[in-house]
Amino acid sequence: MRRTKKVMRVAAGLIAGALIVAACGGNDSADDTVVDTTAAPEEVTAVSYPTSLDDCANVAYDYVKPATTGGMKVTYDLNPAAVWDDGSPITFADFKATWEAALNTPGSISTSGYDQVTAVEAGTSDKQVVVTLKSVYAPWRGLFGGIMKAASVKNTMDVSADFADNIPFSGRPYKIKSWSSDQIVFVPNDKYWGTDKAVTKKFVMVPKADQDTEIASVKAGEVDFIFPQFFAGIEAAVAQDNITSDISYGGNYEGFYFQQKCGPFADPNFRAAFSMSIDREALFAQIYIPLGGKELLQCGPMVPGPYCNGDEFANSYDPAGAEAILTENGWTKGADGFWADASGKVPDIRWIINTGNVRRESTQAYLIPLLIAAGFNVRADNCDAACYFQQRLPAMDYDMAMYISTAPPDPAYVTGGFACDLIPTEANGNIGQNSQGWCNTEATDLLYAADADTDVVTRADKVKQVMVLMAQDHMMLPLMQFPNSGFWRTDKVGGPITGDLSNYSAFRNFHLWTDVDGDGQIVLGAEQWPECLNPFTECANSSWMVWTTAFPVMPGAYETTNDGRYVATNLLAGEAKVELTS
Repeated sequence: MRRTKKVMRVAAGLIAGALIVAACGGNDSADDTVVDTTAAPEEVTAVSYPTSLDDCANVAYDYVKPATTGGMKVTYDLNPAAVWDDGSPITFADFKATWEAALNTPGSISTSGYDQVTAVEAGTSDKQVVVTLKSVYAPWRGLFGGIMKAASVKNTMDVSADFADNIPFSGRPYKIKSWSSDQIVFVPNDKYWGTDKAVTKKFVMVPKADQDTEIASVKAGEVDFIFPQFFAGIEAAVAQDNITSDISYGGNYEGFYFQQKCGPFADPNFRAAFSMSIDREALFAQIYIPLGGKELLQCGPMVPGPYCNGDEFANSYDPAGAEAILTENGWTKGADGFWADASGKVPDIRWIINTGNVRRESTQAYLIPLLIAAGFNVRADNCDAACYFQQRLPAMDYDMAMYISTAPPDPAYVTGGFACDLIPTEANGNIGQNSQGWCNTEATDLLYAADADTDVVTRADKVKQVMVLMAQDHMMLPLMQFPNSGFWRTDKVGGPITGDLSNYSAFRNFHLWTDVDGDGQIVLGAEQWPECLNPFTECANSSWMVWTTAFPVMPGAYETTNDGRYVATNLLAGEAKVELTS
């Protein structure tokens, strides 16, 4: 599946210049200005920003990455026993194919890091992989976390038309027997070489229409395990003598995002004023405290930890400052109460969420009337989860969005998600995962510098500076760190169920779960269901897509753990060898 709609963003120079005005707006004093009272009032010229999808398709950015210095070579010795589910060996060719697909497939969201690789070659044998990079890349363990079988596609340079309804290979304990809109069935991979072989002869995942249905299904015994979004009272809602649970924190966080490539929020003044008009503390009290929320998230697109100070977005609510920014830049309120620009145009703000998510629907019901009262013409423009996460978000077909991100332990994801050159455009083949269209050249330089910094302290400092720039640019508003919640029937399923529930890859260890009731299968009720399975394109923008398909079958060199580390997998014979080059 390719992106069917493309959204544009204003040039980086225009955003940077305008943001200075937004940051300073409302702080200048009239007493410091000498005014000629005989002259006519100065008119503010209307600034035109791209607003349509057609306009958006033409937006390009002139950002150029800083020159790289040094380089590195990573050598992976593969487990001699490692084979695909057809018995063919996993070799350097599969690593090379993965690199080529990630880097060259039109619409790839996985180019970050792979764009530093210049060669993937066989070493002393085809079971030794030598990866050469043109720069030092600190988060190298995040590369090749999911390996594609080279022989599964005709053209490794473009896999955009592959994997529509199946991932037809496996290098892990289970393999996919079938996938449909109704269910996915896993069966043991009888060629799997590891000691952690699949315990149960069949594992089934089925979609559930909404959270109420999901909870009812586990209580009724229709499914054995569910992984719902947490809310206060969920434990009581699921309570039953034969159901137990695990609630734990990982890398999940929810936020508001403002699409800046085109549309109303391409205007940095309007975006700043809109963001400053949202009272997050009142929203938190209304929506999140009843859900069990403890603290308003202030970092940005990140959970609290070593890469943020924790106060970057504090004091973001400033309605008086918002009004000052708009009036000083030629905006006026019309008879209808809405802000209009100097040309008289009232922006139409489309706020998208996934239908059926009660928390987000409640947030819209609470906040939209308040924003309308503040002069912003906001409306709900929602669609189902597959449409939302796999189509409209990657296509940037929205103005405001609200969603939970699941982040891996290393902050390299910030580069992939927010660098200027990873905004999908016609010019770059629509690659990248920067679906907010935020382009701050200083921040992007810092992100690439952080990726090349092997010093833990100075690298963290660079990422912290980016969080500050995000707040200054009003590119998003963080809301809450979300816990993971798993519920399962002890009379139907057992084993190390809690082993990966805080993990970035969620319940990836389900091959070790046991069939307690002896019915020959374990059934998982899925809160969302993907419509496409391509692990390189916008299909992989959905966490439920990778949790239910890619993670369970694609082997990797390194994987994340429940406590937020990267460890070598059994695909490798041992730790990779890293050599810095000049």
